[in-house]
Amino acid sequence: MKNENGYFGEFGGIYLPSYIEKILLNLAEEYEYVKKRKAFRDELKRLYRTYANRPSLLYFAERFSTEVGCKVYLKREDLNHTGAHKINNVIGQGLLAKHLGKKRIIAETGAGQHGVAAATIAAYLGIQCDVYMGERDICAQKPNVYRMKMLGARVVAVLQGQGTLKDAIDAALENYLRVVDKAYYMLGSAVGPHPYPIMVRDFQKVVGEEIAFQLRKTEGRMPTSIVACIGGGSNALGAFYRFIDKKDVELVAVEPAGKGRLSGRHGLVLGTGVRGEIHGYKSLVMKDKKGRIKKSYSAASGLDYPGVSPELSMLKRNGRLTLGEATDKEAVEAFVKLSRLEGVIPALESAHAVAYLLKNKKKYKENDIVVINLSGRGGQGRGKCL
Repeated sequence: MKNENGYFGEFGGIYLPSYIEKILLNLAEEYEYVKKRKAFRDELKRLYRTYANRPSLLYFAERFSTEVGCKVYLKREDLNHTGAHKINNVIGQGLLAKHLGKKRIIAETGAGQHGVAAATIAAYLGIQCDVYMGERDICAQKPNVYRMKMLGARVVAVLQGQGTLKDAIDAALENYLRVVDKAYYMLGSAVGPHPYPIMVRDFQKVVGEEIAFQLRKTEGRMPTSIVACIGGGSNALGAFYRFIDKKDVELVAVEPAGKGRLSGRHGLVLGTGVRGEIHGYKSLVMKDKKGRIKKSYSAASGLDYPGVSPELSMLKRNGRLTLGEATDKEAVEAFVKLSRLEGVIPALESAHAVAYLLKNKKKYKENDIVVINLSGRGGQGRGKCL
């Protein structure tokens, strides 16, 4: 089924049974009401500043700039409380859950950063938190599992399927529908049925707004390009949104090529996907020859998802995005390069964006300004268990 709200061109909407659609449309109405309230906006800004550690730094990476031949700035979302951009979204959704009187948060996680962030805001608000996580990702991200448990969350291992992010979302949604009256489902990326893609984008757009303000102060102009890795798309959309109507600002979406495009083991949804349904919404998705959702792959758990944001799907179709890709090997090489040139250890997810610049050194001129959204910090996990 579909409704008239929550569409980005041909993508988005609600494709779920009518009783779930009714719940989500009610959530959309509540969100539209709450976000217009001055008290909500003031509390959100206060927590961004005093709890999340915003604004995050916009750091000029001088040695890396010399390496790639243009001016490179890193938007340091890795310095946020909990170590990633995910805190921006959970603060907003946490305040919404509080407004709705919910006593339990249900969340999914891949790399673990959204799970840690959800557990963090649940602890702050005094709300129970259950985090669903694929078995393979639990194996790969033991430090983040420890953090979630330390914060009081219950980590639920998902054994079905590949034991990755897609399977965690499946299990979390299934459980949520059994306790919908008491619980709030806190989706971590700009995916899923309406109104989640809009809500997550709204809570992440602070990233791009800060980039624009900070560059005006330091450079007196807008960037040449914004580069971000793409899984579901929350960090990319957060960085891109402020600049979508600025046609002279390039928006580069870097996807995980995994073992290589020709290997079939990758997560190139924007690059190879077709229109389809996944988790109650329509977007570009990866399908096999029989039209079924195809297994995605990336060594970076947070990018291992066979769908993508419906808004990013629309931007791709409209030609607004420049697509890039990086293999596991290229991402690891970029991870090491940035760490040793700048003393900044990126998440493996973010290293895909770094890899794009290393692969395209001749693309930009010396005075061009390229901003990489460094969406999270690295050095915490052990890599995906194979």
